[in-house]
Amino acid sequence: MIGHIHSIESFGTVDGPGVRLVVFMQGCPMRCLYCHNPDTWKFNQGSEVTVEQLMAQYEKNRAFYNRGGITVTGGEPLMQIEFITELFTAASARGIHTCIDTSGITFQPDNPEILEQFDRLISMTDLVMLDIKHIDPDAHRKLTRRPLEPVLAFAKYLNQRAVPVWIRHVVVPGITYDQNELYRLGRFIGSLSNIKAIDIIPYHDMGKIKYKNLGLTYALEDTPPLTREETIAAKKMVLNGIRDQRADCSFFCSKA
Repeated sequence: MIGHIHSIESFGTVDGPGVRLVVFMQGCPMRCLYCHNPDTWKFNQGSEVTVEQLMAQYEKNRAFYNRGGITVTGGEPLMQIEFITELFTAASARGIHTCIDTSGITFQPDNPEILEQFDRLISMTDLVMLDIKHIDPDAHRKLTRRPLEPVLAFAKYLNQRAVPVWIRHVVVPGITYDQNELYRLGRFIGSLSNIKAIDIIPYHDMGKIKYKNLGLTYALEDTPPLTREETIAAKKMVLNGIRDQRADCSFFCSKA
């Protein structure tokens, strides 16, 4: 099976635990306003690779992947779910930790064929890093051009399957840096029992040059990067939501 990839990072340290082989898949259906990798959007471009080639690259540097493994990101890796499943099957057979960094946008719980594909993949997946772009449905569509519902359904699916999840959320001034929305996000996260980490990512504008080189308009041209103080405040807002959700759950469960 052939996969289309944008690039490979041989020694990644921010895309899952430990040192990892990070594979950036080519193609994404979302158009997030703050995306800093617009060069990964188009499908059927990039380099063609096989599972055997990726496994050979991992094995060549295996001694360096202490407590690490393989992460697939993008683009949107689940647009190539069959390839990722084959890759993770091979990795799992060798005892290699597997991680997906995804928006969950391709999940379709009412489609038996798609659900079966996800079941096969998730059975070979050790960790999912789930990017929740916005917790408000209308704002999510405005930000990404895609609906929110598949993302939340995927989060609940992973919870039911007891798959460890790291939540990622980019905080953007004027878009997601909002006390009520961050609190709502926390309430949703607090309803899940499989969350192992929460990564609040401050918006930056370092991708501007890529848009210029690709002849694309950068929608957030006048949006300033999020400050360190704002990032700390944003995480507190999310944690407050998680705390209150779990407190409410504990109270009502004790009354049941």
